[in-house]
Amino acid sequence: MKILKNIAIGFTVSFLGSLPLGFLNVVGLEVYSTLGLQAVSWFILGIIAIECIVAYYTLIFANELVQNKKLMKWIDIFGIFFFLAIAVVFYEQGEATQEGGGYLQGYLNWPMFWFGVFLNCLNFLQIPFWLAWNLYFINGKFIVTDKALKFYYVGGTMVGVYVGMLSIIYFLDKISKQIAFVTEYLLPIVLPIFFLVMAVYQSYKVYQKYFSNKNQLEA
Repeated sequence: MKILKNIAIGFTVSFLGSLPLGFLNVVGLEVYSTLGLQAVSWFILGIIAIECIVAYYTLIFANELVQNKKLMKWIDIFGIFFFLAIAVVFYEQGEATQEGGGYLQGYLNWPMFWFGVFLNCLNFLQIPFWLAWNLYFINGKFIVTDKALKFYYVGGTMVGVYVGMLSIIYFLDKISKQIAFVTEYLLPIVLPIFFLVMAVYQSYKVYQKYFSNKNQLEA
């Protein structure tokens, strides 16, 4: 029962975490529409390779990481520039795609597994995501991390990421072929604005958490 519970919780949180319109899903859509199912499967497996390492070590060292305030602060600050960079990349990609090119075209010549590894290595914001969920599950005794049981939880997260990403990529591919709005406005307009808003929101969170007068007085 503990094994099934660990697998189910790991699967659920990673599946739901993979569904929002993130930059990895959009790049995955480009890979799928250009190179097909096998290529995007290798791409997702590359993402999973990094994701499972992050999920495992944030599970093992959850309390230590939370106490490292300086590390968490720099990860949060990095998130601002990360979202801004993604906004610029997708804007330039959208403009170039309309002219028959684009940044991503060169990367599609990479082995897709290593392309997924490379992109997910840049995704530092997955650390706070997994840290928060792992602490919640451990403190609430929703999962058991004794001995080998933690590996069933991590295994569930790996399957959840694969199924979640493949589902949203397949869905986006279908609607992009039927709705002109997706191909004409998603990359050059909607996604840059979305990630720009995320950068502003991340800036607000960083200010409130680290630089507001209230938090400085509490510190």
